[in-house]
Amino acid sequence: QVQLVESGGGLVQAGGSLRLSCAASRRTFSNYAMAWFRQAPGKEREFVVGISWNGGGTYYSRSAKGRFTISRDNAKNTVYLQMNSLKPEDTAVYYCAARRVMITTTAQDYDDWGQGTQVTVSS
Repeated sequence: QVQLVESGGGLVQAGGSLRLSCAASRRTFSNYAMAWFRQAPGKEREFVVGISWNGGGTYYSRSAKGRFTISRDNAKNTVYLQMNSLKPEDTAVYYCAARRVMITTTAQDYDDWGQGTQVTVSS
């Protein structure tokens, strides 16, 4: 099991940027694919972006492509989400998640989740 703690959320104006971090507890963090999901009020949790265990592979949702960048530092057991050109529709609680082996876009495939961090984008 991997314990995950997100940070970096907050309130930002449209067009602004935020950088989210997700710190993992486990020394074998490098064995895990990582992903960011988000959930807005009244909506289902949706996949945003994922990264392979070594950072060599990434997969972006249509909404994230071109604006968000995922990265990881296995030496620090941390994954990052750089979000630029934020829009009001990006407002949601953002969660990081971990699973062994491959990135998938399905929340049910992920074994471990953080508690979430709120991102609010004002217009």
